[in-house]
Formats: sequence, C-alpha cells, structure tokens
Amino acid sequence: MSETAEQPAVRLWTLDGFRDDTWRHVEDADGLAATGDVILPLDAFLALDAEARRSANHRTGVRIKPGDKIEAIAEHLESLALVALEFPAFSDGRSFSKAELLRRRYGYKGAVRAVGQVLPDQFSHMLRVGFTEFEISHTVLLRWIEEGRVKGLGLYNQPSVRDDKPAGKYSWRRLPQ
Repeated sequence: MSETAEQPAVRLWTLDGFRDDTWRHVEDADGLAATGDVILPLDAFLALDAEARRSANHRTGVRIKPGDKIEAIAEHLESLALVALEFPAFSDGRSFSKAELLRRRYGYKGAVRAVGQVLPDQFSHMLRVGFTEFEISHTVLLRWIEEGRVKGLGLYNQPSVRDDKPAGKYSWRRLPQ
C-alpha cells in the first residue's frame, strides 16, 4: 500500500492579499484560443508569430525557467501583463536575479509572479527584488500569511527595487521602509 501526501491547493497572494487567480498556465499556443489570461512557457511564447502576439496583447504572460535568458523577452515586455519566474527547488535562486533585472534594467511595470517552491524564509527577499504575486502551496507560509506573521529582516546588505533608507555609516547597509 502506498501513501501519498495530499498536496495543498495553490493560492495566489498579491500585495493586496489573497485573491482568485484569473491566469491559467498552458503549455502551447493552443491555449490562446480559450478566453481569459494565459501564461505560456518561454519557448511557446517566442514561437508565436507577430499577429498572434498582437491579438493576445496584455492577456498573455510568460513563464521563465531559471536557465532561460530574460533578455529573450526584453522587446516584448511592454505587451506582457505578467512574467512568472520559476523556483523549481529551494536551492535554485536564479529567479531572484531575473526579477531584479526585470525591474531595474528593463523598467518592467507589470506583475512579476513567483511560481514553484515559494518558501517562508525567502518570501521577504522576493518582495525586495520586485515580486508582486506568489503562487503559494507551502502550508507553513500560507498559515503565516493568513496570521500576519510574515516579517522581513530588520537590516539588509543588498539593495532593493523598493524604497529603503541607509542604515548607519556603511553605504551598502539598508533598512526597509
């Protein structure tokens, strides 16, 4: 007899709190035929012709894996309402850098969503680098957010895409605002 652990449902949390998710993950361009907002894998998005991209304007999001190059979507960011960055494992933090690049280098103003292994100890750091939406299935993090127990660190050594203020005599040390 094999036991399977029940996977918790994925819930969407945004800067405005928990809400219903209007976006659907699809695997290829066939998913564009349906109404509503869809998130395509990078290769499927890049395979779309210009007309398909134009007709799906602002109702299409792109899912980026850690090994994908963010530069591949740079010229399309204006028409993308959402970029979903994957965290396939706790130990793979490459999507942190991608979020910051989207905000700082490319000035992306749309939603940046964390998908996959969104864990409690990474949550405040994800907010600092520009994530605005989170697909959360980790039961502890879900409970902490519901109880208002998620707090950031008091002092940071890394810059933030959000406002922060200098802390003390070190130019690189920051306090969140």
